[in-house]
This record gives sequence, structure tokens and C-alpha cells, in this order.
Amino acid sequence: MANVGIVIVSHSPKVAEGAADMVRQMVGTSVPLAWTGGNADGGLGTDVAKIMAAIERVWSDAGVAILVDLGGAETNSEMAIEMLPEAQRSRVKVCNAPIVEGAVIAATEASGGATLEQVRRTAEELSPI
Repeated sequence: MANVGIVIVSHSPKVAEGAADMVRQMVGTSVPLAWTGGNADGGLGTDVAKIMAAIERVWSDAGVAILVDLGGAETNSEMAIEMLPEAQRSRVKVCNAPIVEGAVIAATEASGGATLEQVRRTAEELSPI
């Protein structure tokens, strides 16, 4: 059975890449992992098309958890989910969790074969109340 995929979305390509690098160093390659950052012009921001492409790169029937840094990344990630085929939408979740810590713990959970809901819930336990 495939593991849940992880997508990291940041307004900064360097932040997204750095968080992904940390995940790889701590969890290894057992979890599908993609990152995206920056807008279509290469500046700070996020891009719906890039987010959709990242989701496709890590897609598995186990689903995809998305970690975001700021509100715009969350909004664009939700838009990307809405643009997916209907059969995939329910298997992609944005996690309300810190991007670095959330990505590491989500990938750790996913590497053990956790479900998408378990991955999301565990990552979100890191969020302040």
C-alpha cells in the first residue's frame, strides 16, 4: 500500500525547498514529497498551477497532505484541490499546522502507513489553540 504524499507550499521557494530537505533528511524517501514556492513570475507568492503539479507528483490512492505557510498559500491550495477531478478532491487535505514541524511530523506518520486523516490530525496537534 502506498503512503500518503506530502506537499509543502510556501510563498518562498527557498523556504519550501528547505522544509522539504529537512523532511528528506529526517524521514528518508519512503514518503512521496513535493514542494512549491513563489508565484508565476518567480517572486514571493504561490501559484495554483504549481500546487496542482506538486499534488500530481506525489499522488497516491492514500491521499495527499498539504502544509502551507501563510493564508494565501492555503487559499491557493484550496483552489487547486477544487480544480482536481472529483474523485481525487476528498483525498487531498490542507493541514492547519506549522509548515516545518508539521511537514516533518506528517511525513513521519505517513512513513508508518498512517491514513490521510491520521496524518492530518497528528500534524494539526502541533498548532497552538
